[in-house]
Amino acid sequence: MEAFVNAVNGILWSTPVIYTILGIGLLFSILTRFLQVRHIKDMVMLMFKGRGSDAGVSSFQALSIALSGRVGTGNIAGTATAIAMGGPGAVFWMWMIAFIGAGSAFVESTLAQIYKVKQDGLYRGGPAYYIEKGLGIKWFAVVFAVAALLAMSVLMPGIQSNSIALGMENAFGISKTVTGIVLVLLIGAIILGGVKRIAVVAQYVVPLMALGYMLVALVIVGMNVGQLPEVFTLIFSSAFGGDAAFGGILGSAIAWGVKRGIYSNEAGQGTGAHAAAAAEVSHPAKQGLVQAFSVYIDTLLVCSATAFMILFTGAFNTVGPDGKTFIVENLPGVEAGPAFTQAAVEANIPGFGAGFVAIALFFFAFTTIMAYYYMAETNVAYLFRGRNSKIPVLLTKLVLLGATFYGAIKTASLAWALGDVGLGLMVWLNLIAILLLAKPALIALKDYEEQKKQGLDPVFNSTKLGIKNAEYWEEEYTFDREKEVS
Repeated sequence: MEAFVNAVNGILWSTPVIYTILGIGLLFSILTRFLQVRHIKDMVMLMFKGRGSDAGVSSFQALSIALSGRVGTGNIAGTATAIAMGGPGAVFWMWMIAFIGAGSAFVESTLAQIYKVKQDGLYRGGPAYYIEKGLGIKWFAVVFAVAALLAMSVLMPGIQSNSIALGMENAFGISKTVTGIVLVLLIGAIILGGVKRIAVVAQYVVPLMALGYMLVALVIVGMNVGQLPEVFTLIFSSAFGGDAAFGGILGSAIAWGVKRGIYSNEAGQGTGAHAAAAAEVSHPAKQGLVQAFSVYIDTLLVCSATAFMILFTGAFNTVGPDGKTFIVENLPGVEAGPAFTQAAVEANIPGFGAGFVAIALFFFAFTTIMAYYYMAETNVAYLFRGRNSKIPVLLTKLVLLGATFYGAIKTASLAWALGDVGLGLMVWLNLIAILLLAKPALIALKDYEEQKKQGLDPVFNSTKLGIKNAEYWEEEYTFDREKEVS
């Protein structure tokens, strides 16, 4: 089983594939004239604007749902794995994919808003919707929906639950089985409450957990501030093959940095687009900018916090080009993952590290599984439009809960391999789609910028802009205050 999964990953994540992903992100950055720099002020301001409605959620709630998916195991275990397989230089390539990936995140999230629909009283959207409505290729949309459903409900929840289980076992001696059962009960209670309950939980839990984690990282950086120049030098020299020890694994640094960076921030994967479509905003570009900033929060802040803790304390191992011997082995016998970060915190705050990282990982991964369900449900809604979807939705809940428990008790290597397959399938299908469909997103960005120059609060009208099949936006946006809920 594991050998077959690894073979599939070898195709999905081959070297040409890695460079293509980087190239597409760079292309979108150029086409949008590096909006991730030009509009950073708007990104921050727009996070706290917008209101929810009976059909949708506020910009901040949509951001929180997206961050629930983005800020997860990838920020702790994924960053540690990138360093273990690609050396410190992998951290630079995680930063790079975050920077250029913000362009991809803007395009996919803006498209999700443009082509969203009001279905069963709720805003729905995402890659399947914009593939069908924007490209007019229904079979392609169905293939994505099926792939996303498979990834979100079967292949990827196991990574999150496995990391939680390992962290709890390492810190508190709690068996993986017990952790798996508790996770199933807690997640089941939330997802049974639907989208609104997920949004409410996310908007409170996600900011608190991220701030708490970064605060501890800042304490550790402060305790080791004298090493700051040395650590930055190590990251940059390793990223370009200039370090004597890590120069032989430059290819691995790029590959693992990009792969784990994409897994963590999900730029171009299509996942953030699902949450973006649910937001109640007056212009699609507004939520596109908010979602672009979420990539920065995930990688440049939270992943960097993990990387700095590990590198400042030297709490890592890195394998050599042969995949067997070690270039660096500071933690003999320790498997790459949460244990690296636990050891890093423990080195500076004895008696605190293992427990703190286990609890942080619990909240990070728990909210990610919650977001996975939301995305899976959105694709079920797409596949069963016009039909009774109660039974498929219930089955999706049961399958996701089963995958969560299974992942908790299986080996970490198999859990990550399965997750990489799910991620690879979604990334490729979505990247092809947004490459073919970028024009409406670029039109929306131009329209947003022109209205801002006129001193207006941008309002979108798809008919005026000549964008077809965007029925929701065919008339100028208005917000029904009688339906305001937040």
